[in-house]
Formats: sequence, structure tokens, C-alpha cells
Amino acid sequence: MTFTELKLDAQLIEGLETMGIVNPTPIQKQAIPLILEGNDLIACAQTGTGKTAAFLLP
Repeated sequence: MTFTELKLDAQLIEGLETMGIVNPTPIQKQAIPLILEGNDLIACAQTGTGKTAAFLLP
């Protein structure tokens, strides 16, 4: 799954790619679709796995 498949804004995807971030992490793959659907989410993952980005990108 890619950030494009997660249906994020093209400018966000371009910015991520500029920073060398091309694939979402497992927590991002699981969280972003739920957040985009308007669901509340409580998630647990190790430090450095992209939880903050999963919350901010949608």
C-alpha cells in the first residue's frame, strides 16, 4: 500500500517523497484509512513507527 492508495493529498505525498518517505509504516497503513473515515482511534506502536504522522497526515 502506498500513500497514494491511502488517498492523501498530492502535495502531502510530494512533500513526503522529498523527505525520502515513500512507503507508509504498518501503523500508518492501518490508522490512516480509519481516520479518513472519521473514526476515533486509539493505537499502540513502538517509538519511531510513524504514529504522529498517521494522525497528522489525514
